[in-house]
Amino acid sequence: MAYELEHRLVIGLASSALFDLSETDRIFRTEGEEEYRKHQRENQSIPLTPGVAFPFIKRLLSLNDVRPDDPPVEVVLLSRNDPDTGMRVMHSIRHHHLDISRAVFLEGGNPHRYIPAFSICLFLSANETDVQQATLSGYPAGQVLPSTHLDTQGDDELRVAFDFDGVLADDEAETVFQANKDLNEFHVHEQSKINVPLNPGPLLPFLQKLSEIQQLERQRSEVDPSYTPKLRLIIVTARNAPAEERVINTMRSWGINVNEAFFLGGVEKKRALEVINPHIFFDDQKTHLVPASDILPAVHVPFGITNSVKSKIS
Repeated sequence: MAYELEHRLVIGLASSALFDLSETDRIFRTEGEEEYRKHQRENQSIPLTPGVAFPFIKRLLSLNDVRPDDPPVEVVLLSRNDPDTGMRVMHSIRHHHLDISRAVFLEGGNPHRYIPAFSICLFLSANETDVQQATLSGYPAGQVLPSTHLDTQGDDELRVAFDFDGVLADDEAETVFQANKDLNEFHVHEQSKINVPLNPGPLLPFLQKLSEIQQLERQRSEVDPSYTPKLRLIIVTARNAPAEERVINTMRSWGINVNEAFFLGGVEKKRALEVINPHIFFDDQKTHLVPASDILPAVHVPFGITNSVKSKIS
């Protein structure tokens, strides 16, 4: 019987997001492919150290505890390594007890081509070019930014934070604001469309899958009081009143209810994120992400008008 992926939350993951590859990348760039291959073979039994997305992935996989016989989360490794050099990554995955068994090794090939084949609702990589190619092809993707923050300890809770416009919703509202930079006109526009749901953005399918897992957790806790739900969903947006109401109405139209929402109205997002302490934060603007990456795993979603100039240049 085939293993079905369509009804699961499937993450496509590059090894550059999961592990710290700074040393191996240096060898590849400065000494060439053969030295890189030699280094990987000689160090195959030496596990790679966790990278920026490691704590998020580890906690995400732990959500499978809610339904062990039919796990709702699947992580597929999409690697630019060939199978030979990729063995160190697979050994490292086993060393760190990550339940990742499916992998694709592409010997420098473009990983985004395999996103639909595995029903992937989010592709994560530290490789900016790979993420941009995926996004331009219409696939949900995020670039994991460098960070010295690595929280591998703490409780079992998983906190996932999202910007709203250009991430969960499309960039319609952002386009209105960017057209004239007038906040009052933006609020007038949003009030005029208060009951018109925004169109989906690139990461809505990912949020929908997470919301389904939250429902599974609630159902499990109702029949098993010993089970404590782990997943918390959070929105952190630069919107403020009266523009917050269209966000709520849009979420209602999607049938999704998040745990927390922060409508900051220009207050630096890092201030709130430092208290929320999410295990991952998605935003379409690096101006919000770079300061936050000092204190948490931050992911750039290169979608919409705020990234259009860069996309055209690329």
